[in-house]
Amino acid sequence: MENQKNVTEFIFLGLWRNQKIEQLSFFLFLRCYLAVLMGNVTILLTITCSHLMEQPMYYFLCHLSLMDLCYTSSVVPRLIRDLAAARKSISYHECMTQLFAAHLMAGVEIFILVCMALDRYVAIVKPLHYTVIMNRKRCRILIGTAWGLGFCHSITLLLMVLSLPFCGPNQIDHYICDVKPLLKLACKDVRVVNILLTANSGMVVVVIFLVLVSSAGCRKALSTCSSHVTVVVLFFVPCIYIYALPAGDQNMDKEISVFYTVIAPMLNPLIYTLRNMEMKISMRKVWSQMLHCKLR
Repeated sequence: MENQKNVTEFIFLGLWRNQKIEQLSFFLFLRCYLAVLMGNVTILLTITCSHLMEQPMYYFLCHLSLMDLCYTSSVVPRLIRDLAAARKSISYHECMTQLFAAHLMAGVEIFILVCMALDRYVAIVKPLHYTVIMNRKRCRILIGTAWGLGFCHSITLLLMVLSLPFCGPNQIDHYICDVKPLLKLACKDVRVVNILLTANSGMVVVVIFLVLVSSAGCRKALSTCSSHVTVVVLFFVPCIYIYALPAGDQNMDKEISVFYTVIAPMLNPLIYTLRNMEMKISMRKVWSQMLHCKLR
């Protein structure tokens, strides 16, 4: 049994097992995805086409928006397609690809949030040395490190899942290929894999979340970092709920996961721009320049 891998495709059970609700959800998630695209593309264009790119905070924000775009695009288009489909199937290899891509983007995003927290910490604690400490070379090293750690996280999860035999049921009680619903389908004892999953994802997410929130609170910098703290809470709290609990528990994983796959990437552009006057001014300048070029 342990050497067999007879399953060549998986069937998603989806968010809801009600066709009418799924048809209504199709239009909702389509609008949400378009909002994610518009919001994050706006931030990317505003930063890359203005002087803001020279500042570390906006350099990291640019990369965060790129990750939001990539992460959401690895999950939501298939979700939207499946909401309108009668049969929600995905091949074994496509499932493994989605698993790797989603966790890679999510892992990189988590470590970019850490980079942004470090940037704000240096700006508050060492304002006179800020430009020297957070120079462009160091910012690039931090982004490269985020990619490296994200890759290590995702490849570890992928290798764990590839080692599992799938020789029986193939119905995934989810709308994406994720580790926990796949563990329930494996025809072998997954207790050790469960522990490794909790160590790889759950504990890492919990520790990073506590460090980010406590550092902001201890430095009494919530007024300066309120936007960042809001984004951290939106992304990390659902992740903690899902990945810090063992796979056997009866919980609302697929419903809660919507928060970090759709809602957080959609709200991030609003959170970082609504109270940011510098971003608003640059946005107006960039769009007015683009409009002027079109009129010419």
